[in-house]
This record gives sequence, C-alpha cells and structure tokens, in this order.
Amino acid sequence: MKRILVIDDEAGLREMVNAVLSQKGYAVVEAGNGRQGIKLARQTLPNLILCDVRMQELDGYRTLAALREEPATAAIPFILMTGYADPAGMRQGMELGADDYLPKPFSAEQLHGAVEARLRKAEQVRQEAERKLADLRDSISLALPHELRTPLNGILAYGEILSADASTLQPTEVAEMGQVISESGRRLMRLIENFLIYTQLELLGSDPAKAAAFQRGTTRFPVRNLQAKARTAAQSAHRPDDLVLDLQDQSVPMAEDYLLKIVDELVQNAFKFSKPGTSVRVALRAGEQGPVLSVVDHGRGLSPEQVAALGAYMQFDRKMQEQQGLGLGLTICRRLAQMHGGALIIETEPGTGTTVSVWFPKTAPG
Repeated sequence: MKRILVIDDEAGLREMVNAVLSQKGYAVVEAGNGRQGIKLARQTLPNLILCDVRMQELDGYRTLAALREEPATAAIPFILMTGYADPAGMRQGMELGADDYLPKPFSAEQLHGAVEARLRKAEQVRQEAERKLADLRDSISLALPHELRTPLNGILAYGEILSADASTLQPTEVAEMGQVISESGRRLMRLIENFLIYTQLELLGSDPAKAAAFQRGTTRFPVRNLQAKARTAAQSAHRPDDLVLDLQDQSVPMAEDYLLKIVDELVQNAFKFSKPGTSVRVALRAGEQGPVLSVVDHGRGLSPEQVAALGAYMQFDRKMQEQQGLGLGLTICRRLAQMHGGALIIETEPGTGTTVSVWFPKTAPG
C-alpha cells in the first residue's frame, strides 16, 4: 500500500485529502505543520508528500528544502499545494526540487489525478534505475573477469619466476620481468579506476540530488595540469616527440580531476590507435558556446558503424588490434561531458585519423 504524507495547517483540508485518498486505497499520514511534517517524513519515508505552501510555523518551501537536503528523503516525490500559484513562487518551488503544483481549491478528481501521475512517474524512474543497474551487472559479469585476469596473469607468472629462480637470472632478465610486472600493475590500476568511475556515473544518473552535487565544480586555470597529464600519457606511450600542445587558459565548468581524466583517456587512445612518428594534437580553445577540448590523431580511424556502436564494454577489432582494457574510456568521457551540460563528438575517417572534441557550456561569470 502506497503511503502519502499530507502537510497542511488546515485540519479541514487534511481531512478531505485523507478521505479522498483513503478511499482510493492509499495509507495517509497527516502533519499539521512543516516541522511535524519533516519529522514524519523521516520516520515513515512516504511514497509521496503533499504540502501546503503557506504555513505559519514553517512554510512549504523551507519544508521542501529541508527534506531535499537529507539523502533518505531527497528523492521522495513532492507536490506543493497552494492558492497563490504565481510564476515566481512556482519557479522557487521547482528550483528547490518540487515535482508538481496543485492549485487550491481542487476537486477530488484533480487531487487523485495529480497523485497518480506523480506516483506513476516515480515508478518509471525506479524501473529505469533498476534496468540500468541490471545492464551494468550483466556487462560487468561478462567483461570484468577476463580483463582482471589478463594483467594478473602477467604479475603472478613473473612474480613466481622471480621468487623461485632469482639466483639464476641475469640482471637484464630481472629488469625485463620487473618492467612487465610494473606495466601489468598500472594496467590493472587503470582498469579498476575506470570501472569505479563508470559505476559511479551510472548510479548518479538515477539520483538527481547526488548528480546535482557532482556537477558543481570549475577549473579556472587548467593549462598547466593539462600539459602535465598529456605529457605523461605521451611518455607512457614512448612518443613524447609526437605530442603537440595548443592550450589556452580558460575556465572549464568541471572539477579538475574529471577534466584531467578526460584528457588522459583521449590522449592515451590517440597514441594507442596511431603509429609512432605521427602527431597527436591536444587543444583547448574558446568556442562560440563555451570551451572546446580536442584531441586529434592520424591513425587508422573508425568506421561509422563502430562509432554508432560505441558503448561501455565495446572494443573495436580486439583480436586484430590487440586492444586491452574494458573499453570504458570514451564512454566515461562522454558521460562526464553530458553530466556537465556538454557533449563529446567523434569525427573520424578510416585510414586517415580521428578527432574527438569535448564541448563544454560557458561558465558563469565571477
């Protein structure tokens, strides 16, 4: 049975709402003011809250704001009831996280219709979140065991040789084995990092409150750290001379850690799919709509079908290209851009090269 909390300082209206909704099969909990409503919301965790805007002790806006600040109550659908549905007030309520307005006076049919619509929407959101989690579990169960096993095999095999036969090995052999162990360890660390980031992004997609907090962040002067990250990726690919930087300092509406993650993924991919001696160009410039980060390589490129099929665990021509990793890099970059109001665009031509551009919205002044 769905539970609905009604918060209103008019006893008569509470009784009417209770009667209508109880007749429709809902369990109704009543609160005579905002403070009592907050307490009951915490205790009962209702499926929906109906709250009057104008109350003396604590009005509907402050009640809504308080409930949206707590993880346990932040996602509960919230309908504001008011006889003063002016545009400014409605905008204030929506900015605080209200899901709907129910103008007073309302009929039993209007009340029931509003309640049904909000509960139906909440159920759709819940089902979509469960579907995403199920897809994520399926993808992980198929791809992750193999991808974890590959670098672990290198670490364990050479580790056993070193521990059993160290006295018979030449220094150069020990150094080579140590290099393989080190590279396998870095690959494993990168794989786990990408897996955790991807999982976080998918979970945030079904939690508006946490997504809003995640989106806050700005990098004011990104060039210095972007240069360092790109040069590290070039050095890791043993191609420092192939890197070309064209970076202009400007504010980017994304926390620096995530901006650097995008650069790292795109630059590493560019080196992976292009040959030594060809350039990889990293640029950050001001576009008409906001900052644009681009990474250009002159490698084998992708077909339109491959670009269209881009997904979290998609890997292109793995056997032929000897790709490694979960194939999460581009998907993580795209999701990060989208969650910050931007977009990732791939322009590619097989045999010629690829340009990956990340477009950001303009930052607010100040």
